[in-house]
Amino acid sequence: MPVADFKAGSPTLAREAEGVGPIKQIEDELREQNERFSAAVENMSHGLCMFDADERMIICNGNYIRIFCLDAKVMQPGIRFFDILRHSVDIGVASQSAEELYAIRKPYIDQAKPSTYEETLADGRIINISHRPLASGGWVSIYEDITEKRHAEQNLTEQHRRFDAALANMSQGLLMYDADGKLIVRNQRFLELYGLDEADFPFGLTHRELLNLLVSKGVYAGIDIEDEVSKTDVCLRAGQTRATHRHLADGRTVMISRRPMSGGGWVATFDDVTERRRVEERMTHLAHHDTLTNLPNRSMFRERLDQALSDTKDTRLAVFSLDLDRFKAINDTWGHPAGDWLLKCVAERLQNCLHDETDMVARFGGDEFVIIQFDAKGQDDAERLARRIVEAIGKPFHDNSRDMHVGISLGIARFPEDGKDAETLLKNADMALYRAKSEGHNLYRFFEPDMDAMVLARRALEADLEAALPHREFELDFQPIMNIASGEVVGAEALMRWHSPTRGLVQPDEFIRVAEETGLVVPLGEWALRKACTTAARWPSGLRIAVNVSAMQIRSGAFARSVISALAHSGVAADRLELEITETVLMDESDTVLKALRQLRDLGVRIALDDFGTGYSSLGYLRRFPVDKIKIDRSFIRDIDKRDTAAIVRTIIGLGAQLGITVTAEGVETDAQLDFLRQEGCVEAQGYLIGAPSNAATMQRLLRSATPRRQSK
Repeated sequence: MPVADFKAGSPTLAREAEGVGPIKQIEDELREQNERFSAAVENMSHGLCMFDADERMIICNGNYIRIFCLDAKVMQPGIRFFDILRHSVDIGVASQSAEELYAIRKPYIDQAKPSTYEETLADGRIINISHRPLASGGWVSIYEDITEKRHAEQNLTEQHRRFDAALANMSQGLLMYDADGKLIVRNQRFLELYGLDEADFPFGLTHRELLNLLVSKGVYAGIDIEDEVSKTDVCLRAGQTRATHRHLADGRTVMISRRPMSGGGWVATFDDVTERRRVEERMTHLAHHDTLTNLPNRSMFRERLDQALSDTKDTRLAVFSLDLDRFKAINDTWGHPAGDWLLKCVAERLQNCLHDETDMVARFGGDEFVIIQFDAKGQDDAERLARRIVEAIGKPFHDNSRDMHVGISLGIARFPEDGKDAETLLKNADMALYRAKSEGHNLYRFFEPDMDAMVLARRALEADLEAALPHREFELDFQPIMNIASGEVVGAEALMRWHSPTRGLVQPDEFIRVAEETGLVVPLGEWALRKACTTAARWPSGLRIAVNVSAMQIRSGAFARSVISALAHSGVAADRLELEITETVLMDESDTVLKALRQLRDLGVRIALDDFGTGYSSLGYLRRFPVDKIKIDRSFIRDIDKRDTAAIVRTIIGLGAQLGITVTAEGVETDAQLDFLRQEGCVEAQGYLIGAPSNAATMQRLLRSATPRRQSK
């Protein structure tokens, strides 16, 4: 809308006074000035309206009319200010009545000095109004629609509020640096994380200055500040994020992540990851360690061994494969908690046996352990370690007023003599272990090339043994037992024999241990029990039959029932049956074992403790479980001519007499031995002097004769 005309006086009067020429020039100048003024006013970005001293409008521009949505026909020069307000009310632009609006603006108009205020229209727009007084009276008003500006300011304020709230509630500490590397933002969490006050870290610090402050206050220890600043600068200049873990002096771990910002500067976040790191370290530890013993597991052992073998420069090492002896008996007897306790104790003793910090002991599972011995300069080094282990594990393990006895077997393979890689070394160490276990307990063996054949032979023996029972390849021989005082045979011991069609006669020492290790001893023992009772049923009344039983048989749970069944099937009275057990049976002390033995003893079955004196604490077993007979091991009888051995035999015989227990001497082969036993009061004797083991028919003839057959070895 064009600005209303603004003219100074009448042109006609001017022409009459001045003449036509000059007046025309003045009119032209006024017209040009008016046009320039009009153009300037119309091109203003704001609305403009001018009023005279009588509050009548002199001029206004189009922006003013558009801001207030006024009718251009109404907005003519001379209209009163109040009428403009009424007009804005009529068209629904004003948010208040004309009277209220006038009352608000009147004080600003009357002040005759510049003033500014804001007015909110009915549609929500916000208009900034500035009054400027005119020297001749009246005023000029400038109108600016600041709605978007106010909204932007509100949004910015809200953004600041949210930013502040986010900073205040972040779980991470935060620092922000501007493009000049000065600290411009930090949140409360950062101060809490490091236990600091706001005054400790003013804004404007550089990265280097902040690190110096953290070191000086004892938060960081052992940090290379220049190196840290340099590495951070390199990453930030490359537009990369740099994340590091920082260990604080108080033991906590903080994850620091530094990210460049697009507009320059960078932001650093600080996260306390102490617990997370502990969990991660725990998970990593569990992935490489046995949960029961805390020893390295198979995975970590292989990593360590592979790493050692990858650097073959002057590498000398030995790999030990270890397996506990009699562990299954303890685990089955006292339960898994006791077995677990024992494994932890074994692990501790094995670690104590290692004298070199670089050596490693690991658990592969069950009662299997392995050891790497580094810097093993020769077989002697490995042998010394093996002896320490056998000695350490052979000592009793004391728990809850009971002693647990286990042994350990070891197989040893050396690098590079016995293998150039981990797989070969472990396989060969296992073969050596296999040899050690096949030869007895508490033994160690070094790998030898011919052990492959030994393993194959053992597997063939197991296969033949498994097929022997159904093929009826087993027989029983019987060795007489004599009462020394009367010279009468009072019974016989059943001894198992294996007549293999391919192997010939196989001695018990060759197959009984294999039967125990494979579990075949249970059905084999049950067969022997029934066979022995059936044979004894044909003997003269009163003669006893002694049968060896293993710990595995008794632990099977059905042992007592199988004994009762064998007696019932044969018709042999319970008091004619003697069950010979070893100390390993009484070592169990499990409810299953003790309950079965007590049940059978209550029925009249006699219990004999075989190989007495060769174990760990035979006297303790006699106290905890009363037996009917103790059998002196043949090794003592063989050396009875030695003073110390004779004293031991004399003591055992006296002990039996004091406790009311029959004492039987095994392995009696000479008259001198028998005479000594008779003089000391030993009750019974068994051995080649009394009678050699013979088949059932020969034994039956011997028992029916008045005098037992004597035979020199």
